[in-house]
Amino acid sequence: MSITIRETVKDKRILIWGYGREGKSSEKYIKEYCEPRSVEVLEGSIEDIIERDYDLIIKSPGIKMMDYEPINKKKYTSQTELFLNQYRDQVIGITGTKGKSTTSSMMAHVLSECSGKKTLLMGNIGLPCFDYCDQIDEETLIVFELSCHQMMHTKVSPHVAVFLNLYEDHLDYYHSMDAYFAAKSHITTYQQEGDFFFKGENVPEINTKASTSIVTNGEVKNVPLKVFGEHNQLNATFVRRVARDVYGCNDDAITEALATFTGLPHRLQHIGNYAGIDWYDDSISTIPEAAVGALKSIPGVRTILIGGMDRGIDYDFLEDYMAEHDEFNYICMYESGKRVHDEFMYKFPGIRNAGAGRNIIYVNNLDLAVQKAAEITEKGSGCVLSPAAASYGYFKNFEDRGDRFADMVRAL
Repeated sequence: MSITIRETVKDKRILIWGYGREGKSSEKYIKEYCEPRSVEVLEGSIEDIIERDYDLIIKSPGIKMMDYEPINKKKYTSQTELFLNQYRDQVIGITGTKGKSTTSSMMAHVLSECSGKKTLLMGNIGLPCFDYCDQIDEETLIVFELSCHQMMHTKVSPHVAVFLNLYEDHLDYYHSMDAYFAAKSHITTYQQEGDFFFKGENVPEINTKASTSIVTNGEVKNVPLKVFGEHNQLNATFVRRVARDVYGCNDDAITEALATFTGLPHRLQHIGNYAGIDWYDDSISTIPEAAVGALKSIPGVRTILIGGMDRGIDYDFLEDYMAEHDEFNYICMYESGKRVHDEFMYKFPGIRNAGAGRNIIYVNNLDLAVQKAAEITEKGSGCVLSPAAASYGYFKNFEDRGDRFADMVRAL
């Protein structure tokens, strides 16, 4: 039985821990609709919280709590958990290391076109979920992109869960792959009988009561898409399975809807042709597999820009690909780019000594990388920014990185 947000919050002493976009959204909704006894806001650390003063502590997802042991864990919750407690039966939750934003947007587009029901897209990709509560009725379908941070302390799972894939990421936060996987696994851990769980073939087994289906590369149908890449064909397969198998959508109608999905900014996005080169923004790329996927996906690309914040992830996959594919120029930048460059030169001395490594270049920053790319990329071919690294420390976020890249390119 669902528990409404109002039932949970009414007459309670509330602390909102974290006052970013989600914290402000929680404050606004609770004050307007929930009749709390009191609402306070804290932007400090857990040591600043006097737990006995509050009945409920709503933690923002960006706050790291895993290194602490609260006195009373039951007092801690999140906007995501409160929302799922009320609306889980209507939610299609989507997570994964790669592709969750595109798949969530694609899912919302297809269900809106094919299910005959109002469909809302929210979560990590859009506005905080509380901002949509006044738009939801009993028939509304809710596509909810769920990050590992949102799921980490959440003890409720959506009716339909999609776990696309699992790769090494966010180790600066979680310290181990086991901890990272454990956070993401909550998307299905608390599912019930009658729920549905769709997972990629590289996602480990998770104990769940839901009906589980593995979506494999073998069942991918190459359908007309406006977005590049084999990975997007696989994303479309997840969408098809959910739309058809759970919501009864017609296969042909799904194919037609997929063909009209136009993709998202900063995901293999074509910026334009400048200085005789086609430039592509894949700033969302934060892991090696994404960078290699960009090179495989975009026809005519001959140069890739790599690097950003170094979170300590393993770059062997990318470096081995670089050794096998000297047809590309690899321009490395920032902290992680320096590591990729230096590790490559150390691991492959034969390539370095033969002079073949001259297409692997290190520069200090994105501006210099764009200038170097314009200089060495063959006219009529393409260059993609696919950093395989986080943007933090150099840009506000991946969107800022992509926007500034586009500005630099247009100034050539």
